[in-house]
Amino acid sequence: MSNDENRVLIFDTTLRDGEQSPGATMSHQEKLEIAGLLDDMGVDIIEAGFPIASEGDFAAVSEIAKNAKNAVICGLSRANFKDIDRCWEAVRHAKAPRIHTFIGTSPLHRAIPNLTMDEMAERIHDTVTHARNLCDNVQWSPMDATRTEWEYLARVVDIAIRAGATTINIPDTVGYTAPNESADLIRRLIAEVPGADEVVFSTHCHNDLGMATANSLAAVAGGARQIECTINGLGERAGNTALEEVVMAMKVRHDIMPYATGIDSTKIMNISRRVATVSGFAVQFNKAIVGKNAFAHESGIHQDGMLKNAETFEIMRPEDVGLAETNIVMGKHSGRAALRSKLSDLGYHLADNQLNDVFVRFKALADLKKEVFDDDLIALVTDSTATDQADHLQLVSMTVVCGTEGPQRATMTISVDGREKSVEATGDGPVDAAFNAVKAIYPHQAVLQLYQVNAVTEGTDAQATVSVRMEEEGRIATGQSADTDTVVASVKAYVNALNRLILRREKTGGDLKEVSYKDVS
Repeated sequence: MSNDENRVLIFDTTLRDGEQSPGATMSHQEKLEIAGLLDDMGVDIIEAGFPIASEGDFAAVSEIAKNAKNAVICGLSRANFKDIDRCWEAVRHAKAPRIHTFIGTSPLHRAIPNLTMDEMAERIHDTVTHARNLCDNVQWSPMDATRTEWEYLARVVDIAIRAGATTINIPDTVGYTAPNESADLIRRLIAEVPGADEVVFSTHCHNDLGMATANSLAAVAGGARQIECTINGLGERAGNTALEEVVMAMKVRHDIMPYATGIDSTKIMNISRRVATVSGFAVQFNKAIVGKNAFAHESGIHQDGMLKNAETFEIMRPEDVGLAETNIVMGKHSGRAALRSKLSDLGYHLADNQLNDVFVRFKALADLKKEVFDDDLIALVTDSTATDQADHLQLVSMTVVCGTEGPQRATMTISVDGREKSVEATGDGPVDAAFNAVKAIYPHQAVLQLYQVNAVTEGTDAQATVSVRMEEEGRIATGQSADTDTVVASVKAYVNALNRLILRREKTGGDLKEVSYKDVS
């Protein structure tokens, strides 16, 4: 194999398939930010969204396309001319645009549009041809390929190639396949379909059986040269192949997987944290590569080995994925320059006004805690970013009375569009009382779908990071905040989620997504 043959393209679909995960909806600005980080880290293709789904999706894909520096910008479209035209309209201004069109080819998926095999084959030919007449970079996917009959899959792949598709993606839509099958399927398609050796084969795996990464790497061994993946494995149901896992697997085990990507792995931790924040999906502590415990060692035997030789129990260095090598403690005597330098080491480059805001919060936290660790600073930056918007609601003050005798009581003042309103409410616990107070000041019909509390560091003086997910008439918004007072963090996160719902309500005017789609690929 030549070096070019060993190159594996990374196709990131965090902004499309990742955002499809229930509750992971991102704002316009958040999508632009994540796209910029993906482009900067060396992602080859960014699937920016599903342009026909809504005006918001179209606007985000279009702006991402205009701003992209290096990455190919791709939009998703179903197998019809209207979708494809809308997709092209969104991506056409990119330096390197791509149209990705798909149709479900398995027996179960063919039954949805009620098409015969021949009718579907004709539609594939017509829609891929139409896409190729608009754009010279066309990707085609037979959704649920791993449950499609072999003869029919080979037939439609042949049709798509003849119609002009330059990339053939083979989705394991429901995480059904296994590594040997994944490799054999790609290998057989390349060997038996005419012209298959002249296009790029791609793999798109879901993690329903926990094998997405293994199946993707097996597909590469079978000849695929593009992996579709998401940051943190975000995605529908159990998620997608995790970008950080396939990239680091090929890097660490280059001896048996002699493939290369263009990813700057030192940027992995920063984008992982940012995606976790904007999506509201916290990374599990024992998640491979980016989990909090990925480089933590508690066992006495492991610690002794680490002290003698780090390679004893670490197959990669923390700095390889952008994790600070040392956890230097900051304190109340640390200055603004030291804070800027430390945040830069952690991957955060803030403008002066943002730095000033974080510095004020840092000083306040340092007065409460003896030691301020890296994770504390990350929480401060995250909290600052989450509240950096023109909010309708702002928490002014709050007092909570709690104890063994209920009901608990919360007295609260909130600024609503600049006017302060105060109320006292009770509830089953301090957080319930505080949330009831917010609802009394600003009545709403939003339903609390998720309330999650995580300690940022150890100790009774640790900050709590609270994530809240709320739903109102089909709109979903997440809020997050951190504070040494768990109830304060909870209210700030709740208010932040409400502000996002208000903003979305204003932007949509009550209109929900025009197109409903589920498990697209």
